[in-house]
Amino acid sequence: MPELPEVETVRRGLDKLTTNQVIEGSEVLLPRTIAYPLSVAEFETKIIGSAIASWQRRGKYLIAQLVDQSTKPVGYLGVHLRMTGQLLWVKQSDSLQKHTRVRLFFPNNQELRFVDTRTFGKFWLVPSPSSPETIITGLQKLGPEPFAQEFTSDYLAAQLSKRRRNIKTLLLDQNIVAGIGNIYADETLFKSKIQPETLANELTSSQVSRLHTAIIEILQTAIDQGGTTFSDFLNLLGVNGNYGDSALVYGRQGSPCRVCQTPIEKIKIGGRSCHFCPNCQN
Repeated sequence: MPELPEVETVRRGLDKLTTNQVIEGSEVLLPRTIAYPLSVAEFETKIIGSAIASWQRRGKYLIAQLVDQSTKPVGYLGVHLRMTGQLLWVKQSDSLQKHTRVRLFFPNNQELRFVDTRTFGKFWLVPSPSSPETIITGLQKLGPEPFAQEFTSDYLAAQLSKRRRNIKTLLLDQNIVAGIGNIYADETLFKSKIQPETLANELTSSQVSRLHTAIIEILQTAIDQGGTTFSDFLNLLGVNGNYGDSALVYGRQGSPCRVCQTPIEKIKIGGRSCHFCPNCQN
């Protein structure tokens, strides 16, 4: 699943390529991709003529502010890529990828195409004056952004001290901090030298401080490198992310640790894969 760095990479591409462009038409090829409104015909009709003023990211959600020709706000377009979703900026005349689900048509033969193999991705068209949170209810449950002022070491310590669950699982809890998934949970735990099965409420203040710093540093590094491509992720122009080439532990089972040369191990925690160094994270 694309995580915060991948979604942020897509957001920046969308801002660069689609801002101020008018949506001239759309085609929904898989109706269940549209989470709201319930009518595909209503989605296809109402989005025509809207222009994209800007894109924002909240956790793993992408949200576009839509305006009319007089720049009056008319609503929002929400997108969640889920497991395998890709947004691609292509020519309308380009051959359709096998798993194309939604097409948005722009001037000059351009198209924003949503391709999704597993079909879990979703679109929402939120009309004014509704706010995105009233329709996209998952937004209501998100914790702070890792780069937000409210995401402090003290905040993280307070959240973890309440929970007797392993730290790997808690890092995936979007109610605590938004945007971290399996890849960057493993990476931040390695960088902070924490064994992934450690119970959250048993972490020392020093460990929590290291973890807080590692979350921010790892995510920023991944954003700078355009995200990670281990399976499906591509940026808006179809280019792989580069972070995977320098990953510390994720996807490196059996390979030597970049610090101590001990082979990286892979286990299952809560049904999810987990990569760690048994020496550095002892």
